[in-house]
Amino acid sequence: MSGSTANRIKEGARSAATKVETATTEAVNNPIQAKNDFLHYPIVRAALPFVNGGLAGMFATGCIQPVDMVKVRLQLAGEGIKSGPKPSALGITRDIIAQGKVLDLYTGLSAGLLRQAVYTTARLGFFDTFQNLLQARAEKNGTSIGFLERGAAGLTAGGLAAMVGNPADLALIRMQSDGLKPKEQRANYRSVFDALKRIAQAEGVGALWAGAYPTVIRAMALNFGQLTFFAESKAQLKTHAPQLSENANRFGASAIAGFFASFFSLPFDFVKTRLQKQQKGPDGKLPYNGFFDCAKKVVRDEGWLRFYRGFGTYYVRIAPHAMITLIVADYLKLITS
Repeated sequence: MSGSTANRIKEGARSAATKVETATTEAVNNPIQAKNDFLHYPIVRAALPFVNGGLAGMFATGCIQPVDMVKVRLQLAGEGIKSGPKPSALGITRDIIAQGKVLDLYTGLSAGLLRQAVYTTARLGFFDTFQNLLQARAEKNGTSIGFLERGAAGLTAGGLAAMVGNPADLALIRMQSDGLKPKEQRANYRSVFDALKRIAQAEGVGALWAGAYPTVIRAMALNFGQLTFFAESKAQLKTHAPQLSENANRFGASAIAGFFASFFSLPFDFVKTRLQKQQKGPDGKLPYNGFFDCAKKVVRDEGWLRFYRGFGTYYVRIAPHAMITLIVADYLKLITS
C-alpha cells in the first residue's frame, strides 16, 4: 500500500471519527434536536406509521387477550347444533378457570402478539400512509379528504394486512380452541412458532392461509368501521364540538369507531373462526368447503342469529382493543411527529 493511499485512509477514518464525536456531542447537548433529526430521515418517516401501529396493537392485545379467548370459545360452542343450552361469556370464563388456572385465559398470547406485530403494523401503517398521500393531494387541490376516500383507504389497508397476518391469526385460533378437544387429541402447542411449524408440517404450508378469504373480508369490514369512522369522527367532532379537548375528541372518536368495527366485522369473524378451527375428520374431509359453504351450513343448522352470538363479548373485545390501539397510535404519532 502506497504512502498516499495510507494517508487517505487515515484522513477518512479521522474525519469519520470527528463526525461521530460531533454528532454525539450535539445529541447530548440538544437531545430534542437530535431526536427530531433522526425522526425526519425519509426512511424513518416512512417506517414510523408501521412501527407505531404495531406497538399500539401489541399493547392493546396484552390488555384484551382474556376477552378474546372467551370470544373464540363462545363462537365455537354448540357448533352444528341449533337448539340446546346457550353458553354465556361468564360461564365460559368460569369453566376455563375451573379446568386450569387464571393464566389459561392468556392462552395464545404469543400468537396474538405476533399477529399484532404483523397485522396491525401493516394495517395502521398502510392506512396512515394512504391518509398522508390523500392529505397531500387534497392540499394540492385545495380540498379536504372525504368519507369515501377514508373508506377506500381503510378497506385497502385491511385487506393487504390480513393476507400478511393470516398465519399468525390461524395459529391463535388453533391455540385457543385446543383446550376444547379431549386431552388425548390436544396438540398442546408450546408457542406460536411451534404451532406454525407443526401445522405446516402436518397440513402443508398452504394450510397457514386457511380462512384467508373471510379473514380478508373481516379485516376490510373491521378497518372500514374502525379506521374510517375514527378519522371521520375526529374530523366531525372537531368541526361540530370544538369545545372538546383533544383527549376527549380522541376518546369519543375511538368509542364510535369501536362500535362500528364490531358491528360490521362480527359475522365475518364468526365464519373465519369456524374455518380456521376446522381440521379433517376420520373420513379425511373438512366440515366446511369454504366461506360460503360455512355460512350456508350455519344458517341451515344454527340460524341467522348465530352470526351475532356473543356480540356483547365481541364488542367488549373489539371496542376497547380498537380504542386502546387508536389512542396509543395517536399519541405515538403525536410524540414522533
